Amino acid sequence: MGPVEELVERVDEQDHALGVVVSRRQAIQEGWLHRVAVTVCRDEQGRILVHRRSEQLSRFPGYYEVLVGGAVDAGESYEQAAARELAEELGIRALPHMLFTFLNRSGLSPHWLGVHEAVMPQTVVPDPSEIAWHGWLTEPELRSALARRRFTPDSYEAFSRYLAFRTTQS
Repeated sequence: MGPVEELVERVDEQDHALGVVVSRRQAIQEGWLHRVAVTVCRDEQGRILVHRRSEQLSRFPGYYEVLVGGAVDAGESYEQAAARELAEELGIRALPHMLFTFLNRSGLSPHWLGVHEAVMPQTVVPDPSEIAWHGWLTEPELRSALARRRFTPDSYEAFSRYLAFRTTQS
């Protein structure tokens, strides 16, 4: 028996649910819009959690990532999905704070990306099947790493929007 199929809800160009549930694999293959929830994780000092994806993952194995997250299951909110993914991937119970959404066309297929932020303890227990390495980086260290390492397409797009969003909020 293979992995359980993730079921997602198709959405339109304005992020309105269409009432059609499909497998995430099919949504990606067909280029159908669906929702993905991600979180930028910060510690009390403001450093950002960066991780390297496991080599066993089907999408972007071994790439670095600034975001923790995954598909929003059918019937779930962005916030619920973000909290579930933090628990699954990092063993952390946290309530991520929704910042913004945008139509992301930089990944494997177009999708709506809900970007959250969470401040959390430095001690995380990553799922080794998903995360091969993790560390806390300052923003300058992260900018340097983004220029030198292979990050997922979502990481570049969402993090630049995240920094711009934070600038407008301060």
